[in-house]
Amino acid sequence: MTTVAEARGSALRRVTSRRTTVGLVAGGLGAYWPQFPDLLPQLQRSAARVSERLRQVGDIDVVDVGFISDAPEGAVAAEKLRVAGCDLIVGFLTTYMTASMLLPVAQRSGAPVLLINLQPTEKMDHETFDTGAWLAYCGACPLPEMANAFERAGVDFRSVSGYLEDERAWARIGRWVKAAGVRGALRHGRHGLMGHLYPGMLDVSTDLTSVSTQLGGHVEVLELDDLRVRVEDVTDAQVGERVALAQEVFDFDDTVNPDDLAWGARVSVGLDRLVDDFALDSLAYYHRGLNGEQHEKLGAGMILGASLLTARGVPAAGEYELRNSIAMLVMDRLGAGGSFTELQALNFSDDVVEMGHDGPAHLAISSRRPLLRGLGVYHGKRGWGVSVEFDVKQGPVTTFGIGQRRDGRYVMVASEGTVVPGPLLKIGNTTSRVDFGCDPGEWTDAWSASGVDHHWALGTGHRAAELKAVAELLGLEFVQVRV
Repeated sequence: MTTVAEARGSALRRVTSRRTTVGLVAGGLGAYWPQFPDLLPQLQRSAARVSERLRQVGDIDVVDVGFISDAPEGAVAAEKLRVAGCDLIVGFLTTYMTASMLLPVAQRSGAPVLLINLQPTEKMDHETFDTGAWLAYCGACPLPEMANAFERAGVDFRSVSGYLEDERAWARIGRWVKAAGVRGALRHGRHGLMGHLYPGMLDVSTDLTSVSTQLGGHVEVLELDDLRVRVEDVTDAQVGERVALAQEVFDFDDTVNPDDLAWGARVSVGLDRLVDDFALDSLAYYHRGLNGEQHEKLGAGMILGASLLTARGVPAAGEYELRNSIAMLVMDRLGAGGSFTELQALNFSDDVVEMGHDGPAHLAISSRRPLLRGLGVYHGKRGWGVSVEFDVKQGPVTTFGIGQRRDGRYVMVASEGTVVPGPLLKIGNTTSRVDFGCDPGEWTDAWSASGVDHHWALGTGHRAAELKAVAELLGLEFVQVRV
């Protein structure tokens, strides 16, 4: 069977997202070098190993400005990293060094700072080590000094201590690198918002300025006509190609109407053009429509194309849920997928929460080949057409949403659970049975009290630690719901 990852055609080729840039500066106190001639070469080897390991963290660019030994060299490194526009600055404390050497780096770059103290091995050999050998293990010494100076300078930082080949430490470093990449994606992101608010959904309403001020990036306000003119230009040949792609990606239920499928395919091609023309990283949309008018028809034909876009790394959410499309983007950039989700029902016999949504879904995290089902009615919405049905892969998952407090500040909310097998509705919706290890009613009450919207992203893996790191780098409150 053809999977999403194996499907041919440009329509499922993943959109190239911006690469994360990590700046690296290593250093130690230059007064030691003439006293202990073997020390600097050893520390430089450690710095080279850190640079090598950083490049293995993920698909990132590392700007390594080398080894600094005093404050003037620190100032030169600071300027190089400022120009590089880094998403994260990593300062490697190889031995004792003064705060004056790293403070300019932190102040000038404007990027989050991670200090790492990785000694050569797990412990010293106390019987054989002399002073020079000990100093290679002394990276912990300046860490409190850096913390004090950064606090007084108003510079946020975080630190990881361990040893060079300490996998636990590198997992923590990798978490910060990924979080910095997500922060960068949001600060440079372009989020499309098309149509109008679903009437009465007060939690969904979002002040567009708050997106740019709290998350960064830009919200592009779109009209349905921006999509309409592009759909009108789609050729019959392109429709045929998109139908063929759908046949590769999806299983078809007998309820799929060929005309509805062709319309969904036409809208899908138009959506791709819309995303390309406006350079969008995410999209939220809704239109109520009336009596089958053209905009109602466009809104009803979105699900196929929005799901294909989401699988390519451009998350699309219905019901005008801008903060949820951004939450889906966060999960996607963490490698978790992130599918449009809300509460559906509680199963107190099996102790699971059933959740999902009609409309766009993240095909890459489906437990099986997703199904296209024809629907004569979109519940709560006008129109009809084809819809996507699947459940998320069994195993660990995380729910993640972006809520808003009474003072307007965003709050990032997450909870970890497990998708388990069991019966599912066959109504053209995504549905997953999630076990949170507690009474489903108690979890639902705690989740609802967190301040999250009634929509969120459901992604694979336990991601709370990574999401907490993202929230810290953005300066936002983070709530993990546990019962």
